[in-house]
Amino acid sequence: MTTTVMSITGMSCASCATRIEKAVTALEGVSTATVNLALQELVVTHDESSASADMISGTVEKLGYAVARPKPAGELTFGVRGLHCASCVNRLEAKLKQEPAIDSAMVNLATETAFVRFDPRRLDMAAIFALVSDAGYTPVEVRQEDTAARDDLRSQRNWMIFSLLLSLPIMFTMGMHHNRAVMQLNCLLATALQFSAGLVFYRGAWAALRNGSATMDLLVALGTSAAYVYSLLSYSGLLGPGHAVFFETSAMLIAFIRLGKFLEARARGKAGEALKRLLHLQSDRARLLTDEGEKEVPASLVRIGDMLLVRPGEIIPVDGEVVEGSSAVNESMVTGESLPVLKEAGDSVTGATINTNGVLRVRATRIGEETLLSQIVRMVREAQGDKAPIQRFADTVSSWFVPAVIILALITFSTWFLVLQAPFLTAFTFAIAVIVIACPCAMGLATPTAIMVGSGVALGRGILVKRGSALEIISRLEVLLLDKTGTLTTGIPTMTDLIPIRGVDQDRLLECLATAEACSTHPLSQAVLRAAAKAGIQPGQGGDIQEQAGYGITCSYAGFHLAAGNERLMEQEGVNLTPLAERSAELAQAGKSLIFVAAQGTLVGLAAFADTLKPHSKQAVQELRSMGIRTCMITGDHRDVATIVAEQVGVDQFEAQVLPERKQDLVKQYQQGGVITAMVGDGINDAPALAQADIGIAIGGGTDVAKETGDIVLMRDDLLDVVRAIRIGRATLAKVRQNLFWALAYNVLGIPVAAGLLSPLGITLKPEYAGLAMALSSVSVVVNSIMIRRVEREL
Repeated sequence: MTTTVMSITGMSCASCATRIEKAVTALEGVSTATVNLALQELVVTHDESSASADMISGTVEKLGYAVARPKPAGELTFGVRGLHCASCVNRLEAKLKQEPAIDSAMVNLATETAFVRFDPRRLDMAAIFALVSDAGYTPVEVRQEDTAARDDLRSQRNWMIFSLLLSLPIMFTMGMHHNRAVMQLNCLLATALQFSAGLVFYRGAWAALRNGSATMDLLVALGTSAAYVYSLLSYSGLLGPGHAVFFETSAMLIAFIRLGKFLEARARGKAGEALKRLLHLQSDRARLLTDEGEKEVPASLVRIGDMLLVRPGEIIPVDGEVVEGSSAVNESMVTGESLPVLKEAGDSVTGATINTNGVLRVRATRIGEETLLSQIVRMVREAQGDKAPIQRFADTVSSWFVPAVIILALITFSTWFLVLQAPFLTAFTFAIAVIVIACPCAMGLATPTAIMVGSGVALGRGILVKRGSALEIISRLEVLLLDKTGTLTTGIPTMTDLIPIRGVDQDRLLECLATAEACSTHPLSQAVLRAAAKAGIQPGQGGDIQEQAGYGITCSYAGFHLAAGNERLMEQEGVNLTPLAERSAELAQAGKSLIFVAAQGTLVGLAAFADTLKPHSKQAVQELRSMGIRTCMITGDHRDVATIVAEQVGVDQFEAQVLPERKQDLVKQYQQGGVITAMVGDGINDAPALAQADIGIAIGGGTDVAKETGDIVLMRDDLLDVVRAIRIGRATLAKVRQNLFWALAYNVLGIPVAAGLLSPLGITLKPEYAGLAMALSSVSVVVNSIMIRRVEREL
């Protein structure tokens, strides 16, 4: 199966999205089709052999919408910096056409872009960019979605300005219907506006009717046409003397709706700003180290294996491995962590992070779409396009909304004109107001805009939401299952106690222990060396070192025979453990691992080790419990160790000595009880449970399979980010509910007012103001969603 993303223009409301989904899903070979109205995107999972991208885009176009198809292989459009005149254009085109694998090349000076058609088997984007650089110009990758969004916003702005300019003279002369010259001008302006800025509504309405459906375009076309045609007939005298002319109604309707569309497009752009900021973090330039020396090149020319130089204050251009140098790197744009991280030879670095103080030589390991930043961007876009369960309600309502509104308009007209014997113009005006004030668009935007902003806020805190629906599900979480090792604890043994025999210096004991353990790769040996380094103690040079698996290590040092290991080694060495028997029993009961140290056959001390809690684990569990979420720790470790950790962290319950398949079974047990369950883990053995859970939360420092399986990835090893993710989810769901409530309330309250039910109280709504209210309702939904950003202050 292939996943294809297409940008769609021309959608006016949730009915459009539903219609496209139904038509595309009906194609043979299409598994799923999801339209995101806020992003103006269609995401299709399909079998390329049965349903090609061209077939899908053709289906959408037959419905009356424009599709920005993905660029076919062998075609590339990109920006070019440094063009000054026509000579530059000719020079660059000639340079490109010299390459045999390029069929055609066209450079546009006005837009500073170039289009190249080439053989993808012999050439790629990096090679084409290299040709442009050799010609003395700077190639810049153009993101199709950004271009489409800018074009849409520019188009909406231009039509809004045009509509206001034509409608303002009509508005200012509303009371001058007796003046023939003024009426002629109004008629000309209204006609021009109706069939220029208003033409898009006719196109949308015709496409909808042709395909047997109804959209907001149909409502707008009906409302504006009724007002315009009636005014035109009245102005022409075909309705007889005394009939009112109100060209201002249709003109103002179109102008206000165009204004609303512009504000909506602008607000949608702000809703997706977090993702745009992330995209713009990428560096355009890189310092490439070659045999000839240092060379500055476009980052797009970097290949895997290339050696790069990154100076202080510069952005690391691609993912790589530090080969030489040491520096603190600011990774906040990826992890949300404000403190820089020390990077030395052998450490990996991420593209778009900032080198703060040292010089680094970095070998490129991942470029282009394979970098971590590109993967994050892709996953966030997929998450923003994902439909939350609550959106099904909006989709259901919008499917019958427009026909219901048309029926209500007919009932309104019939009631006023036929039953209440009101003047034709009064009944007609109320009916138009009913058609115009209805707004299914607000319901269609209610969920996706909130998810866009919510996932953007999460991303800013280092919380990667891979499924938009995860934000809704996590907000209703009831039980959280927590893996112990690597999730609640560091997963790395730490020396917690060092107990010398009376009369033995503690530093001298640590020196002897570190000397014995210096050549071992055992995790406990490494913990000893870390503790010694932290205390500023250097291991000595031991001799005759012997390591016995399952026992420990013996060696000679400073004229002494040293032994460091467990009770079995001490028994083998004939060492009496009685002096520390009571203390060792206490430590063992606390679930700690022990290393006894003996010199010349005499016990000199004891070291204890444990997998310590992460700094915020206890606080995170306490906050989860305060939020009404039950916590359960599951671990494959021994029950005694699990008991100690469970008491320390404060979980509600725990299960020990659990095999990987048992973790998955535990998730199923909770789910069978109707409980919404999440799993937090970091290892390969957690992957089945992460996949089974309603929400899988993977620790960013864990294994790739865990991160691939999780619905949410915590880029930092901080369990408090689970709490933050839940708060963001709850804030997002609250905004979705508010949006849906106000979208429905707006229609429930607005339609009766528009229908004239409050006219006995002197409260009526002119069609043009009903149109303005309709347009602003969509804007209010988007603006309300953007207010989710306020939750950032509470995280």
